[in-house]
Amino acid sequence: MNDVLTLAVDCGGSGIKAAVLDAAGTAHAQPVRVPTPYPLAPELLVDVIARIAADLPGAQRVTVGMPGMIRSGVVVHTPHYVTRSGPRSRVDPALAAAWANFDMQAAVADRLGMAALVLNDAEVHGAGVIAASGLELVLTLGTGLGSAHFHGGRLAPHLEWSRAPIRRSLTYDEYIGEPERRRLGDGLWSRRVVNVVEGLRPVFHWDRLYLGGGNSRNITPSALARLGDDVVVVPNSAGLVGGARAWDLPPQ
Repeated sequence: MNDVLTLAVDCGGSGIKAAVLDAAGTAHAQPVRVPTPYPLAPELLVDVIARIAADLPGAQRVTVGMPGMIRSGVVVHTPHYVTRSGPRSRVDPALAAAWANFDMQAAVADRLGMAALVLNDAEVHGAGVIAASGLELVLTLGTGLGSAHFHGGRLAPHLEWSRAPIRRSLTYDEYIGEPERRRLGDGLWSRRVVNVVEGLRPVFHWDRLYLGGGNSRNITPSALARLGDDVVVVPNSAGLVGGARAWDLPPQ
C-alpha cells in the first residue's frame, strides 16, 4: 500500500485546502486552497472538492475532514455550513435540514469514483501528529475550536467541546474562536487558550496534548511557557498529512 496516493481535503470555516500525499505524508504537488463558499449546501461542497481534485495529481482514495459531528461518514451536525453567509451568521433552516444526516462519505466516493473517508477535521489533524501511545488530546484553534482524542492510537467517539459552555452561556467556540482573537489581540486571547488547557487538564489527564489549527501559531511565547511540557504546538499542515495517515487508524 506504500504506492497509494491520498487526496486529503481539509474543510474549514473560511477555506478549503487539499493536497495529494503518499503513505509517508509527502505531498506530490503544491497544496491548493480556495475560499469556503456560502451559502454552502452539501452538494456544493462535494462539487468544490471535485473541482479541486481535477487540478491535482490522481489519487486512489480521498479523506475529507470537516467541522462538526461526523459518524461513519454521516453528518450529524456541522456548525458553519448551515449558516447563510459563514461563521457567526444566521442559521438557514433549509441548509440545516439539508446537512442533517447527509452521507458525505458516500457522496464524495460516488462523485470522485474512489474510496472515501470522512471524519471531523480535528480527528484528521490528530491522525497526522499522534504518537499512538497513551491518551492524546488534539485541540485545533481556527474559526472555532476543534477537538479529538485518541487512546493507544485508537480514535475515541467524537465530542463537540466547541458547543459546551465555558462561562455562563459562552461556548468554547465563542471563547477562543477567531473573532475573539481578532477582538482581543494575541496576548489576551492566548491567556484564554491557557485557561482552556488548564480547565481541561483534570478532565482528561492526558499524556500529551497537541495544539494545532491555523491559530496555534498565534499563541504568545509567554503563554506557551505556562502550558507545560505535555503540551505541544503542531503545524496546521497536519490537517492534510493526517488525511493519508487516517486510513491506518485502528477501527473504532
